[in-house]
Amino acid sequence: MSTNSDTSINAPARRAGQRPRTLAGVERAAELLAPMPLVALDGSSPVGLLDSEAARAHTLIEAATNLYGGLAVRVADRLSRRWLVRSRNPYLGEIETAARHLDRPGVWLLNLSYEWACTTRVLPDPHGVGNRMLRSLDWLLEGLGGATVVAHQSGPAGPYYNVTWPGFVGVVTAMAPRRFSAALNQAPWLRPRLPVWLDWTLDRLLLWRTGAMPPAHLLRQVFDECRTFAEAKERLRDTPICLPAIFILSGVNPDEGVVIERLELEAEVHESPACAANHWLNGRFRGRDRRTQSVVRHARLSRFEANGAPSFSWLVPPVLNESTRIAIEANAARGELVLRGFDDGRAVTGVLRVVDGRAGRLTAEGAAV
Repeated sequence: MSTNSDTSINAPARRAGQRPRTLAGVERAAELLAPMPLVALDGSSPVGLLDSEAARAHTLIEAATNLYGGLAVRVADRLSRRWLVRSRNPYLGEIETAARHLDRPGVWLLNLSYEWACTTRVLPDPHGVGNRMLRSLDWLLEGLGGATVVAHQSGPAGPYYNVTWPGFVGVVTAMAPRRFSAALNQAPWLRPRLPVWLDWTLDRLLLWRTGAMPPAHLLRQVFDECRTFAEAKERLRDTPICLPAIFILSGVNPDEGVVIERLELEAEVHESPACAANHWLNGRFRGRDRRTQSVVRHARLSRFEANGAPSFSWLVPPVLNESTRIAIEANAARGELVLRGFDDGRAVTGVLRVVDGRAGRLTAEGAAV
């Protein structure tokens, strides 16, 4: 396993006292924020991230403990473990390993966390190569942007880049070169007439009664096992899940893009160009905005016209807000992933650009340095 900050191509330069190169062979600029780590894993399990990035996992769990309280985290952690064991989750062993490694409450809860707001769009790439996914991920947990890593992992269908956190075994955003990119958005509240806390509680009671796959674990399976956009679309559309979700899928051809709105056993599909936030686009499913300006965020990103604009030109308020933790651009046809971490509405990492296995640091304007 290796990271972009300790890669072997820099070792000779360090020994010679020279300025090291990035993986793309470009010069580093000392004044820039450090980019997210790019970590190469052996196989598909992201648990190996804990070998080098355990401190980031502790930071994330500490933030959850500060936000929800130690007692709440301990109780939710036990309940999460019981449900995952009861449902015979395919990643039970990986989560168990991560929990032993970190040796503190919160790991089981982290792996069932599903409380983020996101805005994601798929559209033909303006340069004429493939389909492009634009993505911002918002979450209340402070420090999440700085705790994020990019894991280069592989499954039976091939390698992919997973934008994730150490200790988390699912997938919420990833790009598989020459296959597809995909992301997971949280669905709206399903019971608009109930108080928020009661709606949340009822969701968790229903979760306890099902053995279906959590949405982030289904997306992990898709990246591990699906070789084409069509296979991934079918799996995300048809596989039973334990909670409602919104999947966004972007393929290697300009017209290969969909938003898949999911209930546990039902789906509505919207073809590219399409945009999703945290409300339903279809008129059939019940639900309401989670008070995160979902409709406004959706409208703002839907109006964005790329036309060769620099990276993250679309990242403006309210798509960018104080809860934004990660901004991502992905094009599977080019094998390209560009991302940056945020906290409190400001950048906390440099821009990392990965192109089919090569990584380099970018300025905020998108120029390699």
